Amino acid sequence: MKNSTLHITQEKVDFLPAHRVTDDRSILTLKSLVFEPLCTWTSGYITPGLFESWDTESNGLVWNFHLRNNALFHDETPCTAQDIVVFLTAICQSVDSFGMKWSYARYFNQVIFTAVSTTCLRVQTPHPIGDLPEIFSEFYLSKLDRSGHATIGTGSYQVLAFTPGVHTSLASLKQPAHILHFTAQKAPEDRLNLLRSNQVDIACQLDALSPLPDQDPAFKWLSATSCLSVMAYLNCEKGLFSHSKARQAINMAVDRQALCEQIYGGQAHPACTVVSPFHFGFNHRPLPYDPQKARTLFAELGQDLTVTLRTPTFMPEHAVHISLFIKNALNTVGIDVNLEIIENRPDYARQIGGKNIGDIALFDSSPHSTFRVLNDKISSTTRGIWWQGYNNTELENQIIFANECISSSRRADEYAKCLSILQTDPPWLYLAHPNSICATRPGIDGFSINHKGLLQLEKVQ
Repeated sequence: MKNSTLHITQEKVDFLPAHRVTDDRSILTLKSLVFEPLCTWTSGYITPGLFESWDTESNGLVWNFHLRNNALFHDETPCTAQDIVVFLTAICQSVDSFGMKWSYARYFNQVIFTAVSTTCLRVQTPHPIGDLPEIFSEFYLSKLDRSGHATIGTGSYQVLAFTPGVHTSLASLKQPAHILHFTAQKAPEDRLNLLRSNQVDIACQLDALSPLPDQDPAFKWLSATSCLSVMAYLNCEKGLFSHSKARQAINMAVDRQALCEQIYGGQAHPACTVVSPFHFGFNHRPLPYDPQKARTLFAELGQDLTVTLRTPTFMPEHAVHISLFIKNALNTVGIDVNLEIIENRPDYARQIGGKNIGDIALFDSSPHSTFRVLNDKISSTTRGIWWQGYNNTELENQIIFANECISSSRRADEYAKCLSILQTDPPWLYLAHPNSICATRPGIDGFSINHKGLLQLEKVQ
């Protein structure tokens, strides 16, 4: 990164305390610069983060996580295992941006966190949790500053200035002259226009533009397929999609490749199960597009073939266009679709969490953890907030078995079996994994986008 000062515009600028969680890419980009994850996730694999190593007893009930040497917060106070205990306690009370409680308290029910020394966190669990390091990869340790904002971390950049929701300036610890200025612009059109007018060096989250723009050769374009899944919940509890055959049929009725081309301009990858190709345990083939077989399967059910499709206007991006694509595909195979468009996105999320989904509800699934997707959204044992009535006894037994595998290679194989079951007996309409897109001025080097959609910087030497 040659430039000493860079101006970056993204959708949001904020630093949230431990009890507030989000999957927003712009906020996570800032977290990844200023804070460190306890463990690091890279395309389904876990490597050291703030914890440089960990070990577990053979029964998988006791884990020891060891902090890296000389870990310091930006205020020059030591980072200790007790800081992490306090942080994890707050995480267990966390809610998202819609005020909905996250699942960490359930994961950690009856789990005991203990600082056995200043550098060692011990975790005792009532049953084996093989995915514990992956769960920890979602947690970025932070402290509150004097203003009560969570801006103090142990990461490679420190916060020089912060106006919540507006702006922040970050400085590299290794080369303090390297300054990054982030400004918030909600509308993607405004972000792109700032780049066009040379007011910023980088414009982020341009995949939110509708329609997606041609990639102007005047800029350098960064793009990476996201592990986020654009999907639609199916009402597995009542109505047409309480039948497995109907859930198979709807997945045959929608041409995912055409959706990726027409809605995303080729900037997306067709989905084929509940997680992306970058999730732990993924090894699956594409699902077939077969509208004739879909029509036959629907007809064999002898059910009322009128359904309600509910959709927000964003989250996922291009939501209404995607829903119209689904509606047209279903009309082609003999399904009448009543389309309901809900403008209030927070209320829509609460309705879906309350199981008010009609027959089909467009949504997205953001966790990069296979464990989280299965336990929060699929399992009928845990019945998490996003569970929509799906029940498969074979899968339930397989999820429990996979969850408790301590061996990573064996656990990956067991999760692959779960994902195979979810191909043959789908709980959702699988759609796409969209690309995250940024653009920079020419000559801006050292940046990339990872599969979580976060802007990444090369390490400053």
